[in-house]
Amino acid sequence: MKSTLKILGLTCLLFLAFACSKDDDPADSDIFVGTYEGNISFTDGDGDAETHENGKVTVVKRGSKKYDFHFSDGIPNLTGIKFEEEGDHTLVNVDLEEGITYVKINESHLDIFYTKDGKIWTADCER
Repeated sequence: MKSTLKILGLTCLLFLAFACSKDDDPADSDIFVGTYEGNISFTDGDGDAETHENGKVTVVKRGSKKYDFHFSDGIPNLTGIKFEEEGDHTLVNVDLEEGITYVKINESHLDIFYTKDGKIWTADCER
């Protein structure tokens, strides 16, 4: 009986140790996937701008650390944005090679300032 209890106790401890591992990468989970609502805007290469105070951005995971951002209101989508982990459940993309890009996302907030080919996307959204 004691052996059975020891084995059961050890099994429970091992399960907890693996389940609570600090090596879990938030980028490997789906906590960022979903719809964020708030202010969104888009300026095309000709300088024509549109702004929506009640816009939506749906975040879709694509691969290990790549995400797509699907904007509402006819704003073009951003696809294949690669992220690096920044601390507790936050992903950040800062890229100065193709223009100025800044995308920060966590469980409840999404910030985007993304430029490419003279076009500008912005978002300040909550979920």
